[in-house]
Amino acid sequence: MARCLVVANQTLGGKALVEAVQRRVNKGLATFYVVVPATPLHDQALAEDLGAGPSPEERAYALARQRLDRALTRLRDLGAVVDGEVGDADALEATRQALNRFSADEVLVSTLPLGVSRWLRIDLPSRIARTCGLPVDHVISEPVSQR
Repeated sequence: MARCLVVANQTLGGKALVEAVQRRVNKGLATFYVVVPATPLHDQALAEDLGAGPSPEERAYALARQRLDRALTRLRDLGAVVDGEVGDADALEATRQALNRFSADEVLVSTLPLGVSRWLRIDLPSRIARTCGLPVDHVISEPVSQR
């Protein structure tokens, strides 16, 4: 069974990502692990300040945790075997750390569209492929509201 690391934040639960997971589930070929980098709120397109903690880092973590919890439920509803974590604010570092806990065969990265995505500006999908030595599938989605 293939093991797929999913890296997403604002697009977690977006149509393109859900469809990519569903294709893998339909083939019966994948176990998933989702890492949600705790992206600072000022770097997000639809940041909703949850006021969950006194520091910006704690609020970013709380939002990422909320997104992760919703995504795990949604992906399990699709029939996926899935677990996950909130990761480092730096998406590449979050990916590296997650790969220390989850031995993946591929990485599925979901970003915002070009022009909006910080991850595309830093060429995150290619950087993950080079740094981690794994195939990377990249999907583009719109930001998902938390409401």
